[in-house]
Amino acid sequence: METRKKKEGLVIKKIKYIAVLSILALTALSLPALIEDTTSAHQTGVGAVYVMTNQAAPAGNAVAVFSRAADGLLTPAGTFSTGGLGTGPQGPEPELPLRSQGALVLSEDDSFLFAVNAGSDEISVFAVEATGLSLLDKVSSGGVRPVSLTVNENLVYVLNGGGTPNITGFTISPKGKLKPLRGSTRPLSGGDVDPSQVEFSPDGRVLVVTEKATNLINTYTVGDDGLAGGLTEHVSNGLTPFGFGFRKPDLLIVSEAFGDAPNQGALSSYIVSEIGNLEVKSGSVPNFGTASCWIVVTDGGQYAYVSNTVSASISGYDIGRNGKLRLLDRDGRTAVTGEGSFPTDMALTNDSAFLYVLNGGNGTIGAFHVELDGSLIPLPGAGGLPSGAQGIAAR
Repeated sequence: METRKKKEGLVIKKIKYIAVLSILALTALSLPALIEDTTSAHQTGVGAVYVMTNQAAPAGNAVAVFSRAADGLLTPAGTFSTGGLGTGPQGPEPELPLRSQGALVLSEDDSFLFAVNAGSDEISVFAVEATGLSLLDKVSSGGVRPVSLTVNENLVYVLNGGGTPNITGFTISPKGKLKPLRGSTRPLSGGDVDPSQVEFSPDGRVLVVTEKATNLINTYTVGDDGLAGGLTEHVSNGLTPFGFGFRKPDLLIVSEAFGDAPNQGALSSYIVSEIGNLEVKSGSVPNFGTASCWIVVTDGGQYAYVSNTVSASISGYDIGRNGKLRLLDRDGRTAVTGEGSFPTDMALTNDSAFLYVLNGGNGTIGAFHVELDGSLIPLPGAGGLPSGAQGIAAR
């Protein structure tokens, strides 16, 4: 009897063991699906792209938000008012209303988004949230028609292009409040200079401003108190310096539109010294496009891209270790944006995996995947933006 009970006990244990193994096997089979589902859910909305509508009254200025998936695809996520006014379409070129780079910029940690209100002479500050934006502050720009912004730590400088053009500084609090930096306003080279962009050097020690009408690149050294020093003027290597970007620590890359002359677009590169002097490294390397205006530089500093607004193309450049520029494609067409698209502002994601371009001619966002060799692979973009939109940022 005892032997029989032992045998029965062993059989029961064996059955339980087999059952446990079966459950484990079924669980193991379902794990890939569970992992895949979890990953997909996690990758949805990994970043965002922001576009400023730049609308005048009665609509008013706003920021259109697009959620960005891990594969670069965009989904509309709402529109958020700046509380101020844009300019709307302007003059004979409605797709180029502000003619500037940096009208919409993110803080270094992506916690704040700054927008110019060129129609009401103000700056708006948003908190960047998972589901959109929250307006935190709106202040006077310290001048007329603000067109460009730059941020370094707790400092913000704005470029005012109208009236008597100037740059003016602000400090930003941890809660996103802007406070004018007393004594920070500095003039440009003159009154009718058509300025395009202001930006800090990577170390925050120099401010750079481009003037299209005078063919000047201005520099201002920045003190420990955040105040910009006096203006130093530099003649641009090529005509109509427009947008620019930096490769750390000190390489400045500037687009040259050459007065929108056909097929004359180019880029030049310069070394920027601690006191704001410029040394040409590559002088006006042509890309055969027309109206080379807006520019971005990849995070690692390997590539630069410029939008050729009139010829509806994007030209890519390889940036050598010595700061020399080399065109990626012989014909200068690393990507095309389509007839009548008028590509303007561009933005790269933080990892430089995706490039987005605002097409002013048809109110769309063009999207591209940035390959390791610098080539651009087209992706589905987004649309529905109003005429006169200007300014784009991405994270």
